[in-house]
Amino acid sequence: MPELVWDDVKNFFDPNLMGALPDVRVEGASVEDWQAVFDLVQTQGWKWEYAMSDVVVPLPSATDVLARLTDAELPILRVWPLPGVLVNFWPYSAAEIDFDIDLRQWQGQERLDTLCGFFAAIGRRLGKPVLMAPEGDRQHPILGFDVEADRVILLASPCVPEYD
Repeated sequence: MPELVWDDVKNFFDPNLMGALPDVRVEGASVEDWQAVFDLVQTQGWKWEYAMSDVVVPLPSATDVLARLTDAELPILRVWPLPGVLVNFWPYSAAEIDFDIDLRQWQGQERLDTLCGFFAAIGRRLGKPVLMAPEGDRQHPILGFDVEADRVILLASPCVPEYD
């Protein structure tokens, strides 16, 4: 049985309601947590690439990535858990692991199951919650990986009233 059922949560994946790029994060992170995510990405069999100024380069250590100069261009770690489905990691700071997904790519039960598995892999590796909030509304997470429940759970109601 899936962690979440598409028909129950599809409103959370509507780009018109949530914004196309919801905010996904792991709070209370560290350089070690970033390194754990880098290691996870490299060992899961997911396609990935790391780029600086749109030039693909080998993935450095998290220490090196996070020690870059403050005026340097932000690098990006692109991960494809499935072909055609992209997750972008943004190493803004060691204190939080920020990434985004494009809701237009995550439609249907199969992709929802993959997303739940992706969040769970990160949350289990770090022992921390992974939270997803509507684009630009970080204070109101709608779903996420719960460490104690060891699965992705709803953090808000996906119901949107229908208007006649």
